[in-house]
Amino acid sequence: MIKGFWKKIGNLDRPFFALAPLADVTDATFRQIIAKYSRHGERGGGPDVFWTEFVSADGLASSKGREKLLINLRYSEKERPIVAQLFGAWPENMREAAKIADDLGFDGIDINMGCPDRAIEKQGAGAALIKNPKLAGEIIQAAIKGAPNLPVSVKTRIGYNKDEIDLWIPELIKQDISALTIHARTRKELSKVPAKWEKVGKVAELIKNSGKEILLIGNGDVRDLNDGIIKAQESGADGIMIGRAIFGNPWLFDAGKKMEDISIKEKLLVMVEHTKLFEKLLGRKKNFAIMKKHYKAYASGFDGAKELRIKLMEAINGKEVGGIVSDFLKSAKFDIN
Repeated sequence: MIKGFWKKIGNLDRPFFALAPLADVTDATFRQIIAKYSRHGERGGGPDVFWTEFVSADGLASSKGREKLLINLRYSEKERPIVAQLFGAWPENMREAAKIADDLGFDGIDINMGCPDRAIEKQGAGAALIKNPKLAGEIIQAAIKGAPNLPVSVKTRIGYNKDEIDLWIPELIKQDISALTIHARTRKELSKVPAKWEKVGKVAELIKNSGKEILLIGNGDVRDLNDGIIKAQESGADGIMIGRAIFGNPWLFDAGKKMEDISIKEKLLVMVEHTKLFEKLLGRKKNFAIMKKHYKAYASGFDGAKELRIKLMEAINGKEVGGIVSDFLKSAKFDIN
């Protein structure tokens, strides 16, 4: 049954759009930049739903681990509705982590059952849960018990080594979840093959035939809003989750802007703003090197971009980044506006 904020999301024009949880990418800093520079129709800034980076339920359940991990659950009011994504394979720890997310004021909880990281899978979490539907159900139930007032959702894949939709998805559908995100690849495929959106359509049919009210979100290879609309229409997904396309493009959820409309100068100045906000919000807790994957995306596709990136990769703080960008803009011998 659709609960909480998902009821309002379900009443929006289809498809609604969500920001994917990307580790060390969609942190509080980048989400605030996205909220500021994206305008999606009349719905306000940014996507219709924000996700946090995924966070270990086991770590949150430990007083020592919690202290280190709470930075990953930092958010601002500009990012609502926002879902805390958790991963883990111990129901009692998931219950405690869900309670913490509730206490922190999140709008919902999402359980990661699709991450292919080997360290995560060794814990029995992430994509490993595809092979253990019984435990997956227990994990969902534990999250509901820990935060009975919050809607719970799941993000997963179409299978582990092969398409297992007919076996795996019904086990999730029978749980009391409000939304289900399907990454249209198997765990084995990672992101090495094109996403199989026809499989999202198959999941849509399973949900429809079950008689359950669950919002379906499709994920995989979505380039922009228009591409998402087409994929939703073809698959029957209620919503679209966008991940990798957000790199270097916080304007992505602005229906009125195309990337080619953004000047080089604006891109680079927003990159500097992003950097300084990172230092302000996360600098004491996270390594500055995290920002460098963003530089590769912001500084690309124009004359001198490679040389600029080399300098940015050597920067050690926001002040240096600002200086490098300022020098580049002053010395540019082509139109940057």
